Amino acid sequence: MAVKALDAALQYFGKPVYVYHEIVHNTWVVDYFRKRGASFVDTIDNVPAGSRLMFSAHGVAPEIRLQALERNIKTIDATCPLVNTVHRAVIRYATEGYMIILIGHRGHDEVNGIMSEAPESIRIVENEQEIANLSFQPDEKLVYLTQTTLSVEETAKMIELLRQRFPAIAGNSAANICYATQNRQNAVLELSVGADAVLVVGSRTSSNSRRLAELAESLGISSYLVDGPDDIALGLFRGNETILITAGASAPEQIVQDCVQMLQTRFQATIEEKTTCKESLAFRLPKELTETEFVSNLF
Repeated sequence: MAVKALDAALQYFGKPVYVYHEIVHNTWVVDYFRKRGASFVDTIDNVPAGSRLMFSAHGVAPEIRLQALERNIKTIDATCPLVNTVHRAVIRYATEGYMIILIGHRGHDEVNGIMSEAPESIRIVENEQEIANLSFQPDEKLVYLTQTTLSVEETAKMIELLRQRFPAIAGNSAANICYATQNRQNAVLELSVGADAVLVVGSRTSSNSRRLAELAESLGISSYLVDGPDDIALGLFRGNETILITAGASAPEQIVQDCVQMLQTRFQATIEEKTTCKESLAFRLPKELTETEFVSNLF
C-alpha cells in the first residue's frame, strides 16, 4: 500500500514528494523512488513549508504530525494500518492507566513512533534478560504489545515469560505481528525441510527480512540475506544443493525473480514453486489520494 501510495503521489502531484524516513525498508524501492523525485528525510526541518510530505509505512510520532500541521505541510499518511492499530492501543492503554511492555527493537522506525505516543507509560524489552530485569509494583496494571515485524516464535517465548513473571498481565495471545510476516515465517518453517540453504531476498534494514534469515539459522540451515542477485556469493554453492528462496515483505517481486534467474543461468537450476497460503487482504490507499479521481483510476 505504501509503495503504491508513493507511486500515485509522484504521478499525480509531481516531484518532489518528501517522505519521512524510508517508505519501506528496501534499498531497491528507495533508490527507485529517489530517481523519480522522492526526497527521503529523517527530520521534518528538511521539508520546506507548504510542501507535500508522506509518512512511511512504519508510522511517525505525534509531534511530527503536529509540526507538519504548524508549518502548513500537506501530509499523506501511508502508515501501515497494522502499525496504526498498535499506536491506538498504546493511547488507549496509557489513558486507562496501564504500564505497557513493548516487545521490539530499539531504534527501529516503527518502535520509535509507537514509543512516542506515551513514552512515560512504555518499557521496551528486546530479549529474555530484559524481561527478567523488569520490576513493577504488585498492584500495577500491565499489558504487552509488540512490534509488527518480529519473529513469531521468539515473540511467543517472550510473551510466555512475561505471563510467568506477571500472571495478571493483559495482552492478545496473537500479539501484533503482521500477517505478511507470519506467513513468510510459516513458509520457511514448512519449506526448509530438506533445504541445504535459504536465500532471503531483502535489505538489512528490513526487520522482517532479518527475522527470516535468523529463523532459518535457528533450524540449523545456512541462510544468506541478499539485496539482489549481485549479493549472491556464487562460490558458496557447488550446484547440487536444494536452495529455498524467500523474500521480505517489501522486496520487489522482480528482484526475487532476478535472483532465481541468476541461479538458473549459473547452475542450470530447476525451479519448483510451492504455495503455503494465499494472501487476500489489501489495504486502501490513504484518503489524501483516494479523494482524487486521477489516483482512484490508477489502481
